[in-house]
Amino acid sequence: MKSTVEQLSPTRVKINVEVPFDELKPNFDRAYRKIAQQVRIPGFRPGKAPARVLESRIGRAPVLDEVVNEAIPAKYLEAVRAGEVRTLGQPDFEVTKLEDREVLEFTAEVDIRPEIALPELDGLAVTVDDVEVSDEEVQAELDNLRARFGTLTGVDRPAENGDFVSIDLSATVDGEEVEEAATQGLSYEIGSGQLVDGIDDAIIGANAGETKTFTTKLVAGQYAGRDAEVSVTVQSIKQRELPEPDDEFAQLASEFDTIDELKADLRERLARMKKVQQGVQARDKILDQLLESVEVPLPEKVVEAEVESRKHDAVHDLDHSEEALAQLLESQGRTLEEFNEEVRTESEKAVRTQLLLDTIADAEQTSVNDAELTERIIYQAQRFGISPDEYVQRAQQSGQLSAIYADVRRGKALASVVRRAKVTDASGAEVDLEDLFGKDEDEAAVETPANETEVTEGAESATEK
Repeated sequence: MKSTVEQLSPTRVKINVEVPFDELKPNFDRAYRKIAQQVRIPGFRPGKAPARVLESRIGRAPVLDEVVNEAIPAKYLEAVRAGEVRTLGQPDFEVTKLEDREVLEFTAEVDIRPEIALPELDGLAVTVDDVEVSDEEVQAELDNLRARFGTLTGVDRPAENGDFVSIDLSATVDGEEVEEAATQGLSYEIGSGQLVDGIDDAIIGANAGETKTFTTKLVAGQYAGRDAEVSVTVQSIKQRELPEPDDEFAQLASEFDTIDELKADLRERLARMKKVQQGVQARDKILDQLLESVEVPLPEKVVEAEVESRKHDAVHDLDHSEEALAQLLESQGRTLEEFNEEVRTESEKAVRTQLLLDTIADAEQTSVNDAELTERIIYQAQRFGISPDEYVQRAQQSGQLSAIYADVRRGKALASVVRRAKVTDASGAEVDLEDLFGKDEDEAAVETPANETEVTEGAESATEK
């Protein structure tokens, strides 16, 4: 087999492949066996008819079609490996010459990972927010803790903000019942914002047994973006009574003896959370700094695949209706054109990020061990509420295992850059990010901010090839 690689652009090549028929003998053998199983010829058992008998019965063309369809992908991969081509996505094949018993020639146009000239990765500097914990934030955490130990008591008065109510809901759009919006005995905290817009205003002031109606725009389902007439019936009203924030409560809700010790612990926890936020802020700022300083040519088909993936996710809960999406966007004061522009901008940044981090990972010789890959799989499985084994099975079926590996590798590559950067807070103090990114010798992985859940097929292939 002979192959050559022709550069069409910084992100696309044409691979020319020439295969003599002598190399296709194994393909012909498999083709004859496969076709023999499918064709009944008198005097021969299924799969046992000789090649010459098959050809005399069905002709040469079906055999050639079977051979060419099987050989082209395999010979393409051989050419990719021989030419060390870092392909992205699926190729476009074209048979340019087929001379029976002589030669098969074809071309494959495919996107590739572009060459990226990296800047100096040492000595990057960014500024992040100070770690400041206010008394109000500590009090809010304490109130949340008290709410967990609160009790609900029925009241004989109109509903107020913060009450817990049991409600029945129904909705109609242009007189038609919205089945997915109908429910009974739903427990709801007034003011939590967990239901449709307008429901709090309708419920507040209502007594048990009273029905209120209001109009709202639905945000999901068949009628997303359309006005619905909603009826809500208040069945019962309860108020939450919180325990007093004293030493007795501290002993009940924690391992501490006094409320002051509990507050000090809450303050320390908030500080730790803000330290992590500092790390995330530093990571994002360093990534943005790198993206601004580096030219990353974009493979158009990879970008298009990312755009289509994001649009698919956006309309998934809308029964894949473009009209429903347009109505929903209109209710948010946005147009479909603005949405499409935002999706393309986000997709281009996601692909640029993936390609940049892949290049950094190559330069840093970043690898991923089994423990790190397992850790990510367990984390993702917990997010989706399934077992790690089931998550792996789904990832294998959808071809996403290599994408998970690539995402972990990109995260490690970015972490290696962040660890070497100079990070200071707004007050000028140096920030130690060891808790988030580990020490220099600790190759702990962090998530990359580009397309967290799934990687496009093209970017996935960028790591595979």
